[in-house]
Amino acid sequence: MKRITLTLTLVAGAFFGQAASAAPDWAAVGRALGKEGAVQPGGVYRVGMPRTDLKVTLDGVPIRPALALGSWLAFQDMGDHAMVMGDLVLTHEEVNPVMKVLVENGLEVTALHNHLLRSSPATMYMHVGGHGDPVKLAAALQKAITQSKTPMGAASTVAPATPAPAIDTAGLDRTLGYKGKATGGIYQFSVPRAEPVREAGAVVPEAMGSATVINFQPTGGGKAAITGDFVLTSDEVNPVIRALRANGIEVTALHNHMLDDEPRLFFMHFWANDDALMLGRGLRSALDHVKAAKP
Repeated sequence: MKRITLTLTLVAGAFFGQAASAAPDWAAVGRALGKEGAVQPGGVYRVGMPRTDLKVTLDGVPIRPALALGSWLAFQDMGDHAMVMGDLVLTHEEVNPVMKVLVENGLEVTALHNHLLRSSPATMYMHVGGHGDPVKLAAALQKAITQSKTPMGAASTVAPATPAPAIDTAGLDRTLGYKGKATGGIYQFSVPRAEPVREAGAVVPEAMGSATVINFQPTGGGKAAITGDFVLTSDEVNPVIRALRANGIEVTALHNHMLDDEPRLFFMHFWANDDALMLGRGLRSALDHVKAAKP
């Protein structure tokens, strides 16, 4: 009987050369998980599970789910099996019930940490992943997620209206040198690293969490709250810290997400609420120390 292992480990080239199997039935994966997703570029099936049930504030700013409360799982076809990675947003009270079910089902957790400081209620972020039969992986994850109050089920056919980000998005594109996108009232940038990120020898696509993410939430008068995470090698960590601090941007967390990654990566989270373009310039100065892919 094949053991389902939830780790942030990608199965490497040992499976290459075997006969290719049929593409996974992603609809069945969605049913087993209890939430439908969508296929992203590169064939990754990603399921978003925003914590719309939580009313989190930080320094007086109501946090939109798309800014910092977005649980997600991403599945990738690896030929004769599938691989999954994800990040679960949990309250303190939910952490151990979710972890208990993961452990009881032979699953593993690779990281547990904060992203924000001073938020109320406080949230934690549990990173999981695995490889095996995609439907079995989804079913195991569903058992764990239901120990939290994460909203699941089919999305409404009529999405609630969210305002377009009321900030100078074109100016931010010019300042950061990348094109952002509006989602859930947030203006978001995703900046891949120049070199491929690998886990146990296999490439980790951008849709599975290998890119730097920068989010802007308008807070009025041209200001924005910012958060996200820089994906860094060890030599980039302190230059980026110095650049952020020199521009009035707090560093709120520094940690791993994966266990067997190459290059070894560190994820640095940040926070500020100030003039959006000014913060954009500070973030750009930090990106100057990162080996990022060209836009």
